[in-house]
Amino acid sequence: MPTISRRTLLKSAAVLGTYGAGLAAMPRLSQALASTPIGLEASIADTMLDGKQPTRNVMRYALSGEATADPSPPILRVKRGETFRAKLINRLDEPTTVHWHGIRLPNAQDGVPFVSQPYVYPGDSYDYAFAPPDAGTFWYHPHCNTLTQMGSGLTGMMVVEDDADPVFDAELALNLRDFRLGSDGQFIAPFKPRDAAKTGTFGTLRTANWTPEPVYDVPAGGLVRLRILASDVTRIYNLRLSGADAEIIAIDGHPVPSRMPLDMTVVAPGQRLDLALRVADQEGAVMALEDVRPSTPKTVASLRAVGSSLKRDLRDLGPLAENAGVDIDVKTATQIPLLLSATAENTARDSICGSIGFSFWAINKVPYPGDTPDPTAPIAELKLGQSYILNVENVTPHAHPIHLHGMNFKAIASNKREVPPLVSDTFLVLPDEKVQLALVADNPGDWVFHCHIIEHQKTGMTGYFRVT
Repeated sequence: MPTISRRTLLKSAAVLGTYGAGLAAMPRLSQALASTPIGLEASIADTMLDGKQPTRNVMRYALSGEATADPSPPILRVKRGETFRAKLINRLDEPTTVHWHGIRLPNAQDGVPFVSQPYVYPGDSYDYAFAPPDAGTFWYHPHCNTLTQMGSGLTGMMVVEDDADPVFDAELALNLRDFRLGSDGQFIAPFKPRDAAKTGTFGTLRTANWTPEPVYDVPAGGLVRLRILASDVTRIYNLRLSGADAEIIAIDGHPVPSRMPLDMTVVAPGQRLDLALRVADQEGAVMALEDVRPSTPKTVASLRAVGSSLKRDLRDLGPLAENAGVDIDVKTATQIPLLLSATAENTARDSICGSIGFSFWAINKVPYPGDTPDPTAPIAELKLGQSYILNVENVTPHAHPIHLHGMNFKAIASNKREVPPLVSDTFLVLPDEKVQLALVADNPGDWVFHCHIIEHQKTGMTGYFRVT
């Protein structure tokens, strides 16, 4: 169902009555109540993806007891500070887990097999419970056989609400991802080794919410919150919006210090972007969200104005509710070197969450697990409550979106660009870039640190920090 505010339901009844069919195509929302655990099933189904023929063996998330023709996963929604409870039920024919990307939660709920929890085997279940301390746009995905499971459809968005957030006239969530399909609409090999050793293997069918170039109806002249998730295993998006005014209000779930115009913004795998969009006044006007990457330009999704103009103004919106920052003590912070590099090795390694049979990438010149006296030792051991600066240096010709589980960091310096002091969990490190990421080790446990181009993660660019 459409994710529309209570005020919109009251103000725009005529619009909904006239254009209900278009709005009904919006991604459905599942309200996860603190007192009501949800059943989240991981299963396999034949699903229409390319609009021509069903694709077999699509892996999908669905709510227990929910009957829907929508192939995209449910959007899970919870209030900040309230306890979210979900029972993962594994109906796949292989083990799986759920990692709650960007959520600061107890280590036992982080969803990484043999690091924070056991496998959930076929037919078994696992109970997750945590109270998100930050509001914003987050997501969930498996951390088992990650390339195949994510590439086959197991990724979904999680929205953490705060009552202090401004009210929009409508809300739309876009889960951007590719599928690797052949001409017959069926899955082909999830990767090519020569591409895994470079930028990663791209999909052949580009979708938003599992649909190629969808069009969504939104109230003319209204204010829309557009939540964008790049859940792809490889693709880095260069996003631009034509036909409407839009401002960036949050990145990776956290409010920006001051709103920024959406000129062209890079969103890498694992990252999220929240926009405040002012819809065109004229009914029927189309606004296009475009990926303008020069090699593969594409309209990702379009919005169509419907009804009489609400005549709203972006200046009507107040600020988002604040999240906790990263209050680092730079003077006492411990420096941790992190070199992102290729490796000369090309051997099968059983990395975190399995192997794809190759080793191409490394952190500090060691592909995980390392050929060392303790091959699965942490990258570093951090003391609870102390400040650290991760000195990340990328000596490769490829970009790496680096993700940290369980904690947030803040970029404070780069040798290639000005970096705004944004709180985040995923940072795109450019080729030949040296960047400093500051954090406070405020969450005990073993926390995975890896490139979110999944082929890079699976072939060595991964590890973990231990916080005690």
